[in-house]
Amino acid sequence: MLRAARALLAMRDPLDAELAFSEMLGTWWGERVPGVDVERLLGEGLVAHATASGNPAGLGVLAAVSALGTSPAQRHLAEQGMIALRERGLQVPEWASQLGAVTPLAAYVHGDGFGDTDDIVCVFGRGRNRGAAPPPEHALILVVDHNGGGLLRDAWVTAKVDQLLDQCRARAEKDDFTRFSQMDLGTARALLTRALERTDLVVAGASADPGAGPTVPAVGLGAADLTGGSLAAHYALARSRIRALPTPNTAAPPVPVWRRDSRAVLAARFLASDEAAGLSDSYAASRCVDHIIAYGCDVDSGRPLRVSPRKVETFLLHWLPGRVVLLPEEQEAMPHVLAAWVRWAGALTRLPEAALGATLDAVWDSTGPFVRTYRDPARPLGLRQEAVRRLLPDGDFAALARRMFAFPLLASEIVTGAPEEFDPATQRGRRALLRLDHYGEYEAATPHNGRHSSGQDHWYRPVTGTDPERERELDRHERLAERLWHGRPAHLWRAARRLLDRGMDRPTVLAALSTELEAASDETDLRRRLDSL
Repeated sequence: MLRAARALLAMRDPLDAELAFSEMLGTWWGERVPGVDVERLLGEGLVAHATASGNPAGLGVLAAVSALGTSPAQRHLAEQGMIALRERGLQVPEWASQLGAVTPLAAYVHGDGFGDTDDIVCVFGRGRNRGAAPPPEHALILVVDHNGGGLLRDAWVTAKVDQLLDQCRARAEKDDFTRFSQMDLGTARALLTRALERTDLVVAGASADPGAGPTVPAVGLGAADLTGGSLAAHYALARSRIRALPTPNTAAPPVPVWRRDSRAVLAARFLASDEAAGLSDSYAASRCVDHIIAYGCDVDSGRPLRVSPRKVETFLLHWLPGRVVLLPEEQEAMPHVLAAWVRWAGALTRLPEAALGATLDAVWDSTGPFVRTYRDPARPLGLRQEAVRRLLPDGDFAALARRMFAFPLLASEIVTGAPEEFDPATQRGRRALLRLDHYGEYEAATPHNGRHSSGQDHWYRPVTGTDPERERELDRHERLAERLWHGRPAHLWRAARRLLDRGMDRPTVLAALSTELEAASDETDLRRRLDSL
C-alpha cells in the first residue's frame, strides 16, 4: 500500500486522491476472520507501518487515513503519526492538506413513484471561498434500497454537478412519476446515518442479532453483494462525507411503528374489501396477508401499503422462502392474495393505472419462480407440520436449525401429548424440556394416556428430589437455550456451527458455549469470546 501511495504523491486533485485512498481502504471492508478484528488489524496496522516508514509516502497515507479512516481510533492514530513525521521534517503533499476539507452545500432526493429506492445526492465544495460558500466541486450519490431493508446499495461520485442536477430536474418536469426535490442537510445526515448503520450490521453479520439493538433484516442482499461492488470502493469516502454534513436539529423522521393491533385492523379492512371477496380460503388468505403486512412494516420502513414490481418480486422470491413457513394451502393462495392486496393498496394510494398493471404483471411473472423457489422446510428435515409450528411459532424459517439444536425434543412426537407443558415461551416449559433432554426426567402435570403411555410411563423417569448442583446446571442450560432460541447474539449460533463442523458432538458444543457465556463480562466481551471459538 505504501508503494501505491508513492504513485499517488504526484496527484494534483484532492478528490482524485480521496477516491483512490477510499478504494484502498475498502479492500478489506467486510472481511471476517474468527477471533480477529480485521478492520483493526489492517487499518491500524497500516497506520503503524506508515508512521514507521518515515517517508513522504507514509505521511500521505496518514493524511488520507486521518480524513477517511472508518473508525475514530484509526483517525486518531493517523493524526498522531502525522505529528510525529512532521516533527522529523517531512512535508505533507499539497493535496493531502485538503483531504476531507469540504463544505456541504445542498442535498437532494431522487426516485420514482414506486419508492423502491431513494437516491440521496449530496453536493460539496472544497474549503472556503473568502468566508463565502465555495463553488460545487463534486456530488456524492448514495442509493438507499427500501426493498432490501433500508440499506445503502450503491454509491458513486461525479464532478459534473450542474449537469447532474439539470438532468434530474428535467426528468422530474417531464415525468410526473419521477420525484426530485431538495432536502435539509441535517435530515440527509440523519437518513444516511441510519442507512449506514443498517449496512454495517449486515456486513458485520449481525443483522439478525437482537442483542445489537433494533435492526431491520436485509432481504435479497448479503454481505458479499455489498462489499463486492462500487459501495466498497466509496465506503470510506461516504462515511467521511456523512460526518461532514451538519448535525440535524431533530432526529431522523421516525419509521412508523405498526403494533400488532394496528396490523390486525389493516388485515381486517383488506379481508372485508371487494378485492378480497374472490379469495376462496379465508383462513389461508388471513395468514398470507399477515405476512404481506409484516414485510411492509418490518422491512419497508413501515409502509405496508406501498406496492411495486420490485417489492412483490423481493417479497415472493427472497423474503418468504428464507424466513416464513407456509402450509401447502398458504403456498397455493399466496400469489392470489398478493394480487388482491396490490389492487386494494394500489387504489388506496392512488397508484397510476399503468404502474398498477406493471405490479400485477410482476406478481404473476414471479409466481412460477416462487413455486420453484419456495420449499416446505418440514419435508427435507422429515418434520411434521406440528413440529415445525412448535419450533417456529413466529414463522421465522431462519431460526429452525438453532432452535432444533437448543430444544431437539420439540421436533419429536414425545411432547405432542402435552404441548402446553413443553412450551419454550414459558420458563416452566423450557425447564421441562431441558430436564427431559439432559437427565431423562419429567414431572407430568397430568397423567398421560396417549400413544406413549400405558398405565406407567416408560419414556421418562419421574423427578426424584432436588439436587442443588443439578438445578444450577439447569439454570446454565436454560440461559444458553433461551439465547439460542432468540438468536441473541448471532455470534452464538455461528460459533456452535463452527464447532459442530469440526466434529464435536452436541454436549461438547453446549458445554463450550456455556463456559464462554458464564465467563463473559458483558455483551461485547461475549461476542469477542464466541468469535474466538
